[in-house]
Amino acid sequence: MTECIRDAREGDSQQICQIYNYYVETSGATFEEQLVSQGVMAERIASIQKQLPWLVFEESGEILGYAYVSPWKPRSAYRFSVESSIYIANNAAGKGIGKRLYQALLERLSDYPISTVIAGIALPNPASIKLHEYLGFHKVAEFERVGFKFGNWINVGYWQQQIKTEEQINQCLNKD
Repeated sequence: MTECIRDAREGDSQQICQIYNYYVETSGATFEEQLVSQGVMAERIASIQKQLPWLVFEESGEILGYAYVSPWKPRSAYRFSVESSIYIANNAAGKGIGKRLYQALLERLSDYPISTVIAGIALPNPASIKLHEYLGFHKVAEFERVGFKFGNWINVGYWQQQIKTEEQINQCLNKD
């Protein structure tokens, strides 16, 4: 059984869609309500990878999870902050894949001028909260009734982690 964590590739979009669309259909973890096509997912991956990492956890040729970061907000003053996303295949949950994948993502960010990672978690979601807090995130906010899916209002909590100091950001920017 060979395992690896690697950058997502264009050919991964079908398996990534299968993982994500499970949550679209069954969970409030994503506020997307329509299934995402392979083509749209491939475009999302390519768009993110132009500037930031998108990783997959692969075991024996099967993708069991993925994680990526995207810009937090489009305004330039937010340029040192990103929002993280992680999804694990339903049949692979609880095996430590999320922890390993997220740790690899955070390590990869050491090469980027990123100060803050922000995670939005649809509540309740004890497993996601436990994962984020294990990795050093702390809760900073909760918005009430900001999503409506499957006939229910959903709160969203925000966890964040400072991963670099101002000095470390300046070092990243001055590497060139």
